[in-house]
Amino acid sequence: MGLTRRPPLLLGVAAAALGVALTTALLYALRDVAPVVSLGVVYLVVVLAVASVWGVWLGLATALASALAFNFFHIPPTGQLAIRGGENWVALIVFFAAAALASSLTELARRRTVEAEQRRQEADLNAEMARLLLRGGRLEETLPAVGERLARAFDAPSASIVARAVDGTFPLREGPRQIGTLTVDAPEPVLRRIQTRIVPALESLLAAALERDALMADAVETAALRRSDVIKTALLRSVSHDLRSPLTAILTSAEALRLAPDERVALADDITTEATRLSRLIDNLLDLSRLEAGAAETRPEWSSIEEVLTAAAEQVPDGQFKLALDDDLPPVRADAAQLERAFANLLENAARHSGDEPVSVRARASGGRLLVRVVDHGPGIPRAEQERIFEPFVRGGDAASGSGLGLAIVRGFVEANGGNVHVESLPGQGASFVVALPLPEAVPA
Repeated sequence: MGLTRRPPLLLGVAAAALGVALTTALLYALRDVAPVVSLGVVYLVVVLAVASVWGVWLGLATALASALAFNFFHIPPTGQLAIRGGENWVALIVFFAAAALASSLTELARRRTVEAEQRRQEADLNAEMARLLLRGGRLEETLPAVGERLARAFDAPSASIVARAVDGTFPLREGPRQIGTLTVDAPEPVLRRIQTRIVPALESLLAAALERDALMADAVETAALRRSDVIKTALLRSVSHDLRSPLTAILTSAEALRLAPDERVALADDITTEATRLSRLIDNLLDLSRLEAGAAETRPEWSSIEEVLTAAAEQVPDGQFKLALDDDLPPVRADAAQLERAFANLLENAARHSGDEPVSVRARASGGRLLVRVVDHGPGIPRAEQERIFEPFVRGGDAASGSGLGLAIVRGFVEANGGNVHVESLPGQGASFVVALPLPEAVPA
């Protein structure tokens, strides 16, 4: 906002002297065109130009110099500061008065132009501060940018804003309460302009930004509480059946043991199966809780993917799996226990939807990654659900089967070990889950 700066005064004096000299010389060429007494108006061009750039005082000085030059060189008797004839006096006086008035009006117009431009720039500054403060970013990160923008606008060495009461140039208030402090290193005239033109708008914007942050904090807290309630409800709805079924089977088998001694082996097997199922469900709940809390720390070690997949398949005794692994697969640097839990859930999910058909499991190295593809022969997954099925408590396909935890655990453990998982499927053509794990450049000998 440096429009009030004028060029150096010495340059203005030189420009005025040169303009008066050139105009005086020009009048000699115009004497045959118009009467001499009417040619003084030509000097007004120089007077207006000087006054518009250097102000009214140099404009008046230029008007006086023009009157003296006009008198000395063109009004008889020439060559001396004397006037002969009343009409020449009138012409000179009218010329000087017109020059002084024109200079004053030019200065007034210039001041209004400068003030209007300052107002425009101040409005732009206020709009920019509003954009920075109210666009939704963190206030402690936004305030330094606002201070820098304000300092640049007023050519100040520095300006800073803090949202608390400290020692500074201007306290920022909302009513009787101080909500912030503006500190500016600038000359006194600039400080007065900032106090009058900028501080009131900045106070309103800062108050609005603080209120927005408070509302956003309340909204986030409310959303977190609502999300917590949704998760609790989904958890109860999802696992109630899965918890009740094995417990019912265990209790029934235990009661039957008292009455059917010849069937105790089969009943004991049922108890073991259902207890194992119940244990797996509890393990999944614990795994998901650790993943959601960010507490699933990995313990990387060199692991054979063949051993991991074999151990995972053994955890799903009811499933049928066809493993097709490339020869000489490189080891992966990952937490073998977490990968085993992830693949066990993935294989169990595939076996549940594949019916009597075996699940195909293929593994190969490609492009610096180890790719494991698990393919079932189920009904497939619609495209709209292919991303949602990895969310907790979301069940794909048959909503009556599964707890909705397995695929969320798969993604959580795979990503915790630097990999990723996605599904490829068309309705009616089964689903293909692809797990990609990074392969390090160097492997142990």
